[in-house]
Amino acid sequence: MKLIIYSVRDAERPYITAWAKKTGHEVKMVTKPLNDETIELAQDCDGISIQQTAKLGEIYEKLAAMGIKQLSTRTVGVDMIDLDACKTNDIVVTNVPVYSPRAIAEMGVTQAMYLLRRIGEFRKQMSNDDFRWRDDLISNEIYNLTVGVVGLGNIGGATAQIYKALGAKVLAYDPSYNVEYEPYVEYTDFTTVIKSADILTLHTPLLPSTENMIAAPQFKMMKKNAYLINMARGGLVNTADLISALENHEIAGAGLDTLADETTFFSKKVSPDKVPADYKKLAAMPNVLITPHVAFLTQTSIRNMVEISLNDVAAIIEGKHSRNEIRM
Repeated sequence: MKLIIYSVRDAERPYITAWAKKTGHEVKMVTKPLNDETIELAQDCDGISIQQTAKLGEIYEKLAAMGIKQLSTRTVGVDMIDLDACKTNDIVVTNVPVYSPRAIAEMGVTQAMYLLRRIGEFRKQMSNDDFRWRDDLISNEIYNLTVGVVGLGNIGGATAQIYKALGAKVLAYDPSYNVEYEPYVEYTDFTTVIKSADILTLHTPLLPSTENMIAAPQFKMMKKNAYLINMARGGLVNTADLISALENHEIAGAGLDTLADETTFFSKKVSPDKVPADYKKLAAMPNVLITPHVAFLTQTSIRNMVEISLNDVAAIIEGKHSRNEIRM
C-alpha cells in the first residue's frame, strides 16, 4: 500500500516515518497542499491524507478516476472539502475529531487570561516608556467571571473543565446535550450565553447554520467588558462587525486564532501588501490578540493527527470502516 500525505511539516516527518516503519506501508511526503496543481502527485498512490484550510478545488472526479476512494484530513474541520462532490464520486472522508482537545482549550484560556489582565494595553503603555499603574486597567480575577462556551464538543468540553477548575461559572450552549459535561457547565440557550458571558469562547464547526453566528446583533447583546475568544473557525465571526464592536467599545477585546480570510495569508510568509487590511486593523489594537491558527500546535497533537489520519487511510483502503468517517 502506498499513501501520499500532503502539507507535511518538518515536525510531522518523524511520526510519519515511524508509522510507515511500524505498518510496512509506503508513505510519500509532500510539503505542498492538495489542489488542482498537485493532484497528479497522487497518481500512483492508494490513499491521501491532507491538512489545510484552503478549498481543494475541482479535484474530486480526478481522484475517482485515479481509483482513490478516500480522503483523510488531519483536522477536526472539513469545510475545505466539498462533501457533496465526495459523495457523488464515492469518496469516503475522515477527519481527526480528537487529537488533543486540551491543546486548543489551553490556547483559548491563555489568550483570555492575557486579555483579562490587560497585558497588551500595558505593553503599549510601556512601549512609550510609561510604567505607571493605571486604575482604568485594573482587571478582574477569573473566579469572579462567567464564561460562555458555544459548542460543547471535545474542545469545548475541555475548555469548560479548565475554566471550572479555575473557579469560573460556566454556561454552555450546544444543540446536543452531553451528560458528560454536567459537572462543569450549566446548559442554557444561545442568547443567554451571549448576554451573560464575561468571556465568550467559540468551539463549533463552520456550517451554513453557524457562519457569522457572532455578528452585529450578538455584539450589541454582549457585555461591554466581555471578551470574545475564537479558537474554531474564522467564518463564525463577522470580521467587519467585530472591528466595529471593538472600535465602538461594545466589547472589551478579542482573542483570535482564526480569521475568516486567513487562507490568503496564514501559514505563509507574505509580503506586506498581501496582508489583509482587516488583520492589520485588528493586530494594531492592544486589546486584541491574534495567533495564526496554531492553537493545535503541540507535540501531542501532531503525533495523534498523523497516526489517526494514516490509520484511517489504511483502514478505508482495506475495506474497513473508521469511526471518524464523515456522514454525507
